[in-house]
Amino acid sequence: MAIVLAGTAGGVSWRWWHNRPPCGPDALNAQATLQLVDQATADAALKPVNAVVADGGDQILLGRVTWTRPPNPQMGSSFRIVVLDKRSHLMPGFIAVTSARPDKVNAGADGSLDIAQKRYPWLRGIGPRKINGSFSNSGCAVSVWSADASPVTFQTVLRAARPGTPPEQMAPTAPAAVEDVLIALISVGPDGQVYWAQRLLH
Repeated sequence: MAIVLAGTAGGVSWRWWHNRPPCGPDALNAQATLQLVDQATADAALKPVNAVVADGGDQILLGRVTWTRPPNPQMGSSFRIVVLDKRSHLMPGFIAVTSARPDKVNAGADGSLDIAQKRYPWLRGIGPRKINGSFSNSGCAVSVWSADASPVTFQTVLRAARPGTPPEQMAPTAPAAVEDVLIALISVGPDGQVYWAQRLLH
C-alpha cells in the first residue's frame, strides 16, 4: 500500500511540475494591435515577407503582438498567436507573418490549439473541426519559437462569403469590424502542454 501511495504522489508531483509555467502572462506584459489597412501598408509592414494579396471587396487585417522577454526563457517553449473571428468562431485560412526573428515564426496549426480551446471556452473554434465524420484543421495560428521574436507582425485577408464553400474551407469573411476579431497569446511548453492563454484584444 505504501508503494502504491508513493507512486501516486510521485505522479501528481510530476504532473504539477510538468504543467507549471516558467512565467505567467503578467511577466510578459504582452500587447496587441489590429487595424484595417490597404495593400501598400500591408506590403511595407511585412517586408521582406510577401503579404497576402487582396482583391476588390476584400479587407486586409494587419496586427502586431509585442511582449517583454522573460529573464530566463524555458528551453523548447513557444507561443501561439490566435486570430479568431468572434462571429463565426473561425480562424484565417492563411496568415503572413514576420518578426524580429523571421526564422522563428510560422503559420499553421497543432495539438496545442485543441488543448487550449477545451480549457478556455472563449477560444472555441481554434481546434480541429469535425466535418462529415473526420477532423480538419480549423485554420492558421502563428507559432513563435523564440522569446526573442517580439515584435511579431502578421497579416491576413478577409474575403467576401462565397456560396457553396465546403465546410472544411470556411474562413472568416468580409465585411468585418476590427472589434469582431479576438487576438490571444498561448504559452506552450516543450512537450506541447498548454501553460496558459491570455486574451490580448477584444
